[in-house]
Amino acid sequence: MSGYLQELTLRLAVGASRLDADFRNRHAAWLKRCQQDDGGFAGREGESDPYYTSFALRALWVLGELDSEIAEPAGVFLRRRMRQRDSIVDLMSLIFAAAILEMAAGVVVISDEDDQWRANVAELLGTLRTADGGFAKTPEGRAGSTYQTFLSTLCYELMETPVPREDDVLRFLSGQQQSDGGYREIRVAKRAGVNPTAAAIGTLKTLGKLDPAKEADTIEFLLEMQGEEGGLAANTRIPFADLLSSCTGLITLVDLGAGNRVNAGRLQAYAESMQREGGFVGFALDQTPDVEYTFYGIATISLLQTLDL
Repeated sequence: MSGYLQELTLRLAVGASRLDADFRNRHAAWLKRCQQDDGGFAGREGESDPYYTSFALRALWVLGELDSEIAEPAGVFLRRRMRQRDSIVDLMSLIFAAAILEMAAGVVVISDEDDQWRANVAELLGTLRTADGGFAKTPEGRAGSTYQTFLSTLCYELMETPVPREDDVLRFLSGQQQSDGGYREIRVAKRAGVNPTAAAIGTLKTLGKLDPAKEADTIEFLLEMQGEEGGLAANTRIPFADLLSSCTGLITLVDLGAGNRVNAGRLQAYAESMQREGGFVGFALDQTPDVEYTFYGIATISLLQTLDL
């Protein structure tokens, strides 16, 4: 595994190493208790799936707790899922999770003999391309999604395959940027959002096309999303912060060289307020922690520790 995902995860791990042992141990223990008998991880309800498994493994890796006792059964689960026809999001999550296991624990899920599987994935990604240059959420989609374009670009990178028609992706992203500097998710969206903005900047960085000097308005857009709670809201119409937007917004500001412009103390206080005895919830009125938001909480607090690097 190389590139965007590895660089981000290693930076988060450096930040997590600066946190006190009680924080790391408490959340790692909670995550480990969330592993199911089949080796995977589930959301708040339902069975294990690659999506939540990917978040749990990333969080444990950041905390330095992705050991063989967790990794081996997770690898069994993911290899089993390779034989199923999963949703596109689950398929992409499987690729991410497999890369994490191999990098962090030496557990190989997708071997060199799986060339046909890789070819099938590349073919599937090709069916998501749209006339506007982006990637849609389904093969039937006619308009590109900024987030789906980011995920697809990461998949190509993890498979060490160039993104076809890269210039079309850049054209699509240019069309998604709004006058306030943020990016929209789909072309019919009326306003920009933190998460599609993060997806757009992440795509540019993955493609090696990110020029922070050209994204001054984007930086200002993200900074304006930090509200009184200390966290970032999803967009200008949402009156409260959430942990997902806080995490992706901070990651993006760091990628743009503006991480030190966020109010770090208030953001950390917000993220810490989302903690429970184990795990994190997603926003102030949420009551139940899950592995996805636990990753966002750990990632946000860990990344804040690296702003002086």
